[in-house]
Formats: sequence, C-alpha cells, structure tokens
Amino acid sequence: MATCSGTNAGRFRSGAKTLTVPDQRRGLLWIWLLWLGLFYGAWSLLMLDPGNAAAAWEHRPIGLTMLFGSYVAGSTPMGGGTVAFPILVLAYGLPATLGRDFSFAIQSIGMTSASIFILCRRQQLAWSMLSGSLVGSLIGLPIGLVWVAPQVPTVLVKLLFAVFWAAFGVLHLARLDDLSATTGNMGRNDRREFLGGVLAGVIAGMSIVAVTGVGIDMVIYAALVLACRVDPKVAIPTSVVAMAFNSLLGLAIQQATTGIEAGVWGNWLAAAPVVILGAPLGAFVVGLIGRRTTLLFVAVLCVVQFAWTCYHERASLGIAGMVAACVAVLVSVYALDRLQAWGQAQPTHPQRS
Repeated sequence: MATCSGTNAGRFRSGAKTLTVPDQRRGLLWIWLLWLGLFYGAWSLLMLDPGNAAAAWEHRPIGLTMLFGSYVAGSTPMGGGTVAFPILVLAYGLPATLGRDFSFAIQSIGMTSASIFILCRRQQLAWSMLSGSLVGSLIGLPIGLVWVAPQVPTVLVKLLFAVFWAAFGVLHLARLDDLSATTGNMGRNDRREFLGGVLAGVIAGMSIVAVTGVGIDMVIYAALVLACRVDPKVAIPTSVVAMAFNSLLGLAIQQATTGIEAGVWGNWLAAAPVVILGAPLGAFVVGLIGRRTTLLFVAVLCVVQFAWTCYHERASLGIAGMVAACVAVLVSVYALDRLQAWGQAQPTHPQRS
C-alpha cells in the first residue's frame, strides 16, 4: 500500500518505484519573484542618475562585504548588520550612528526579502513569540531611538555590541551538543510565549536594537532555543522575520525624527542588489544543512567579532575596560546558561505537522 508522510506529502512509494509530487510551498514563490522584479526595476531606474551610479561604484567594497553579511542574515539568528556594523564602524572608522542606520536600511531590503521568501515557502514559525515581539518592538524601539540611544557614548555602543554577541557565541560553543540535539518542538500558540515575546521586544528594542541596529533576532532566537526548546530550524526564520520588522520600523522612526545619517545612501545603493538575494539564499540553505554546522558557524562568528572589537578599541577601552568586557561576557554566558537550564526543565511539545 502506498504511504505518505508530512503535510505536503512530497513522496509516495509503491514497491520499488518512487513518485515525486510537487511541493505545495512552491506555489507562492511567484510573490517573492515579483518582489525581486519590482526591486531591481526600481534600482535600475535609480542607477540612471549619474550621481547614484557614482555613489554605488564608490561604495562597492561594502556591497561585496554584504554578500557574506546577507547570507549570515538569512541563515543564522544574526542580522546582516552584525557584519555591516563592525565593518563600517571598526574597519572604516565611521560613526556608530551611521553603522546603526545602515543596518536598518540594508536589513529592510535583505531581511524583508528573506521574510517574504520564508512566508512564501510556508516555513514553520513560532507565531506566538513572533507576534508578541512585534508588539513589544512597537513600544520599545521608538523609546530607545528617541531617548536612550542619544545618551549612549560611542565606545559603549561598540562594547555592548561585542559583549552581547560574544556571550551568545561562547554559550553555543560550550553547549553545542545540547543545542544541536534540540528537536521536535515547533513552538506553542499560548499566552506565555506571546507575553515573553512582548517582553523581549520591549527590552531589546529599547536597548540593543536602538543602539546597534541589530539584536532582536538574537534575543528571540535565545528565548526560543534556550527557554522554549524550539528547533533552531524554526527559531532562525522566526528571528529573521522579527528583525525585518524592526529594521523597517527603525528606518521609519529615524527618517521621521533625526533623519538618516549621511553616507547611508551610497552604501545602500551598492549593497541592496546583493542582499536581496543573499538573505533568502541563507534562509534556504539553513533548511538543508545540519543544525550543528549552522550553530558552530554562528558561535565562531560571535567570538571573533568580540576579539576584533577589543583589538580595535584597545586605546579607548584600556586594560580595565577589556577586563570589564570579559567579565560581562562571562556573566552573560552564566545568565544564558541558567536560561537554558530552565528551558531543559520545561516539558517538550510534540512536533505539529
């Protein structure tokens, strides 16, 4: 007798013969292709202006950099700004506010493209946590951009960025086997996860996202994987959609208040046609490769950027500052480890088809 498994019933077996049925997820990909066509059409019109073409050519190195950054954005719980921010601020010596605004601008294309791709493919998402985080971001991000971020010194912005990501990377390296084994939980539709998402959106939006332009994706991912024991292949696309929303919101708030930093436009023109494809590619690949490989890649990237930040800011931080940064990493790792221990104590939930 022929049997089928999975909601889309991709394969049927009858004796030795295998028949392949077209995956229903492909039926909506025309929406993503339409989005690509509209974007490239608009970008091509912009390139007809000699000034825009010259700006794009001048900033072509950041376009090449974001080829890698956009893949990271789609395949890991780290936004493209995680690569763009240290490149612009640490390597090129540009203001931290420009790094943040560029993160918003480029993620508004790349992670939005990845989100459309994810939704068109009907990938599993943790909807309760996601919807709660969007509500929380509507509260926390405007407060952070208008009142909190202007009060934070530039060196502390860089340190906050480095410490937060390094702590996450160290925890992944220490708990790689446990995290790689997390499976079977698709997230629940309950009030507790919704309220957890609201809290995460408020806190991350007001503090991390408002200052660095990234972060809500990592917070949502941590809450889902460590506390809720959700499969990373569900947590990562959920975090991508959350960061896309925050990027669009942050860009709109900046434009309506202080305005976007000068220099963002030229970098955006050079990088946008790259990230619109790179982020969806990452979202596709993460569904194919092993979970352990993805988590190991994330962890190493987090730790490397911390070392890079300390090296480049050694004159500003000094020995005491570096020691304090390392202590902050260790404390953060301990807090995340306790969060994971709490998550392991919670009952797991069967995978929903």
